Parts: sequence; structure tokens; C-alpha cells
Amino acid sequence: MPRPTWSGAISFGLVNVPVKLYTAATSRDVQFHQLRATDGSRIQQRRFAVSDGEEVTSDQLVKGYEVSPGRHVVVTTEELESLRPRGTSAIEIEEFVDLTEIDPVYFEKSYYLVPDKGAAKPYALLRTAMQQAGKVGLGRVVMRNKQYVAAIRPAGNALVLATLYLADEVVPQSSLDDLPGEDVDLNARELKMAEQLITMLAGHFDPAEYEDDYRKRLMELIEAKASGEEVVLQAAEAQPGKVVDLMAALEASIAAARAGRAKEQTG
Repeated sequence: MPRPTWSGAISFGLVNVPVKLYTAATSRDVQFHQLRATDGSRIQQRRFAVSDGEEVTSDQLVKGYEVSPGRHVVVTTEELESLRPRGTSAIEIEEFVDLTEIDPVYFEKSYYLVPDKGAAKPYALLRTAMQQAGKVGLGRVVMRNKQYVAAIRPAGNALVLATLYLADEVVPQSSLDDLPGEDVDLNARELKMAEQLITMLAGHFDPAEYEDDYRKRLMELIEAKASGEEVVLQAAEAQPGKVVDLMAALEASIAAARAGRAKEQTG
């Protein structure tokens, strides 16, 4: 059973909904330790001062911000603590917006909000009202000494809170070079075929259909080596070359999509 990472309440208007916060997703990356090749001994990281090469212990460390090359401003723990946002026990919804107004690039991390004891009815009321209105609530929350902008939305039987990146944390498209603009001449036939291919490949999102093939193969390799099997590496698959003829590529893709659909229908 997962443990809540935060508990407090959602407030909208004069309505107060006590809730608990649970992490909605966790990374499944395979983690490695660094070892010495000769005997498999674990490697320990140590800190050394650049100026004289002496080892530095944790009680000798301070935080410094580089304001110019080689020049740092030291900020004390006490100064940092005095500036940290104070923890809150409430998420006050400041406004409701359409989900389509929030570009997915702003979403950072998601959490489940679960009603605390005695809060099932106001929780269900908020969730159902938001579902019927098609709205997402925006507010602020402080977790682990950091303030976040939070988007609260209904998802199935739950309310999901997503922390959002701030505007100055998202890279503006205007800073990117070589993005094609409206001046690109699109061939009408190519565009029609591209739309046809998109329609043929259209479906419904099912997260269970997608998995990390690399992690799966990596764990199979690790398990085989752990059991003493001899591992023979397969040659890497050749990467497809660059598309030279766009029309030919579209025609081939449509043909492959048709063949795939025909196989599914007869299979």
C-alpha cells in the first residue's frame, strides 16, 4: 500500500475537501552501481577541493551561486530557510480553465488526490462537477519546501493533481532554429496522402500496449548472466536511411498500413 506524500485540503469557494496525496507514477529505469572491473568492488564517490586536492567532508560544505566565472556568492542554510515558502495544508483553487488551454509541455509530475476520512461526499461533488463542466482547477501547493502551480482534474473515479512548470521554465519555440513556418510549400496530393495515412493509423490510447523494450531486453540479459548462461550478443538492426522521395514513402506507408489492417481482420 503506497504512503501519502502530503495531506491537507482542497478549497474552492467556501467548500473544503480534506485529501491525501499519492504519487501517480514512478520511473522504472534500471539502476546500476559502479564497480571495479578487477574484483567487482563497489566504488565510493569522494569530494575534493579543486584548489589543493584535499578531501572535503560534509560538515565543511557550503552552498555557493556562481555570479561570474570563478566568483561565487555563498548563501547560508539559515538564509535559505528564511526564504523557503512555508508549508501549507490547503490547495486553494483560484480559477477553473479548460484542459485544452494547458499545453502538455507544462505538465511536470502527477499525483492522485484521495479523500481523507469523512470527505467522500465533497470529494465526489467536486470531481463530478468538474467532469460535467469540463474544467480543470488551478491553484498553488507547497511540497518539500517548494511552491508549485497545481492543476487538479477529474480522471475516472479520482482527482489527479499535476504540478506545472512555470512559464520561464519552458523553452519558448521562438528560441528554436530551423522550425518550418507557413512559408513551406506543401503539395496538395502529399498532404492528402499524409492525412489518409493518419486516418488509417488512428486508434485509441491504451497505455498497456506500450512497454519499454530496452528495459525488458536488459532485464533478460541480467537474469541470463546471473544464472550463469553464456550470452551471445545479436547484431544491431540497421537504421533506416533518410527519406529521399516523400511521395514514395507515403505510398509505401499506406500500403503497409492496409496490409497490417487486412492481417488483423483475417487473423
